[in-house]
Amino acid sequence: MDPMLTLMQVAALFVAGMCHALLGSVKVPLARKLQIDEARVGGLASAFGLTLIPMVLAAGFLVDWLGKQAVLSGGFVLVIASLLLLATLRTYRTALLAVLLLGSGWSALINVLNVTSPPAFLPAEDIPRRMAYAMNLGDFIFGFGAFVTPLLVALLVRTLRLERTFPVLAVAALAPLLAGLGVDWEKLASPSTASVSGGLGILLSDPVVWLCCLAFFCHVPIEAAVATWATTLMTDKGTSERVASGLLSGFWLSFMASRLITALTLPEGADTMLVIGMAALTIAITLGIVVSRRKGMTCALVVTAGAILGPIFPTLIAILLGHVQPSLHGRTVGLFFCIGGIGWTVIPLLIGAYAKRTSVQRGFGITVVAACLLTTLCGVLHWQVR
Repeated sequence: MDPMLTLMQVAALFVAGMCHALLGSVKVPLARKLQIDEARVGGLASAFGLTLIPMVLAAGFLVDWLGKQAVLSGGFVLVIASLLLLATLRTYRTALLAVLLLGSGWSALINVLNVTSPPAFLPAEDIPRRMAYAMNLGDFIFGFGAFVTPLLVALLVRTLRLERTFPVLAVAALAPLLAGLGVDWEKLASPSTASVSGGLGILLSDPVVWLCCLAFFCHVPIEAAVATWATTLMTDKGTSERVASGLLSGFWLSFMASRLITALTLPEGADTMLVIGMAALTIAITLGIVVSRRKGMTCALVVTAGAILGPIFPTLIAILLGHVQPSLHGRTVGLFFCIGGIGWTVIPLLIGAYAKRTSVQRGFGITVVAACLLTTLCGVLHWQVR
């Protein structure tokens, strides 16, 4: 393994997690500064999510065409530019532009970093056998960055003010960009013999690719729904806002811990069995949330959901990357996140619309359907790759 690649990967994954959690961390002081309401803050969050769908797919093609270093460096430049723009913003329009830059840069980061996790954390000879280890470990570091960011931002805003917080975060984003200059990127190159259309045709004609992408389409909105409405579910049952906020942190801690435990303990060849088991448990968790009538039960289900949902994404993408030839990894990750991003956007909207007419708890019935589809897809995936 290249020590500089490992160092760069750890720093870059932390920054990618930071970007993922940034808008949620600054939304209150940002809304105060721009004098905007929750709806317009939600518009910024939606712009970030919607940017992912086209940009992560475009980044996938660029990775396989220009190389990993060019796309990763470009992603960090966009992230740094967005942070510096946020430091000087005065209008909502400028904030929207900054968010679009942030979403575009983040799309480039997550594409490359998912491709480079295996060589960063494993010797070359171990990659085919232990792909799930590398992806779960990488996503644990990503999750740690996302978990720490709200705490860090709160401290910086309190001591430096919002305007000076963003340049500090930009300096943090500069660290992996500089570390990347010391990486031997030539060793990571996987020249492709397939044309753009030919490579995409290979992926679109592969049933394993479709099964993994559709499974992610079903999984990621369940994760997003629990994270978004967990506090509402708990407070509706009589939990105080302070306790609900603490239990949401418990959800994220169990989410991260399950990825680390999976990385360290998952036996070789057990990848598909893990996702089948976790998907089946997701049915039980989401159904339990829908029918729960007690405060304690709802709170316990929310925290447990983190442990169940945590390993599914990294293990799914490990199965996918282990199946596809390395020269198509950039496009594969792009397609995976593009299809998943559609589910990430559409299904929570359906839950929200149904919840308006009924309740958030009943709206979670949609996640039960998604969990059933996820389990079915994972079962078919196991049959395809065995």
